[in-house]
Amino acid sequence: MKEVIEKYKDVVIQIGTPYSVGTGFFLKRHGVIVTNDHVVRENKTVTIDGKGIDKQLTRVLYSDPNYDLAFLEVSNEVRGKLMAVELFEGEEINQGESVVAVGHPFGYEYAATQGIVSNPRHLKGEIEYLQHDAALNPGNSGGPLVDEQGRVIGVNTFIIQDGNSVGFSLHVKYLKNAIDEFSKSKDKTGGRCATCLNVIFEDQVQGKYCPHCGSEVLLPSMCEEYEASGIARTIENFITRIGHDVRLSRMGPNQWNIKEGSASIHISYNHNEGLIYGDAYLCKLPKTNIAPIYEFILKQNYEIEGLSLSVPGNSQDVVLSLFIYDRYLDERTGSELFRKLFLKADELDNILIEQYGALPKEE
Repeated sequence: MKEVIEKYKDVVIQIGTPYSVGTGFFLKRHGVIVTNDHVVRENKTVTIDGKGIDKQLTRVLYSDPNYDLAFLEVSNEVRGKLMAVELFEGEEINQGESVVAVGHPFGYEYAATQGIVSNPRHLKGEIEYLQHDAALNPGNSGGPLVDEQGRVIGVNTFIIQDGNSVGFSLHVKYLKNAIDEFSKSKDKTGGRCATCLNVIFEDQVQGKYCPHCGSEVLLPSMCEEYEASGIARTIENFITRIGHDVRLSRMGPNQWNIKEGSASIHISYNHNEGLIYGDAYLCKLPKTNIAPIYEFILKQNYEIEGLSLSVPGNSQDVVLSLFIYDRYLDERTGSELFRKLFLKADELDNILIEQYGALPKEE
């Protein structure tokens, strides 16, 4: 399984929207990224990020609420950088078969969990799911379930709360059916009507209604562009003032992720606490000669007003942080404080790596 896990690092994509984060995977033969509909629902565009590609916006091409599937557009540049994987073509997936679920749990970096198929024909309504015990977590949605030969046998879709690693993946036969129907689109966005289950395309919709049954539909091209409100809007305004594309920064409700030089900055707003957090993840501690780094950290905390440099908990990450109460936040103040965080993060990261032997975060 080790080779399979390594291979999928070059296939699995992290997806971000203003409403959620999730996982997708690239199908080279069909030229699309596959994910769950609930990950990208009500979005015309989403962000994608992956190994060897720059974070970028892409269009949602297909929305299928019945099977909880969606397809994303892939540029020619990205296509050339991602590996090809195959879909399972057999008739039966056996009970007890070893599988791997891969994805970006909780919006973090690539992870893979192993398990076995406990029920290859779990019915929910009239749809078959693969029930397995490969651990799934929020953020894994839309990622592939893979067999020992590295073939995609399902799309990771949902878990049972407190179900002791009981996960469910949509059977690959539904994915193949959706791809076949979508391939008739001729470059138009489309989707499956949740009422009559016909696949329709943007040039067929009558107003906002299905041409077959008259039910209201929402194809990706019909979605409104997202606009933040309240404190989230203020945060997005100062992210823009600092010089970053806020559309590329959104990673779920009240969460933003920004790259500044060699540092990765996470911004979050907890409305219950009334706090805005900014955490810049710098480098990692080396295995030896750590004492000088801690001395540097302590010294910096006396010198950098309003910021805190630390190594949280049992982690090896060096993190530069700030927090602001929302009642004190305005666009000008936020811009000044976060500009300072961004600049200082890149500066300290370089010093720690070049002068103190810290490890770049990518390692």
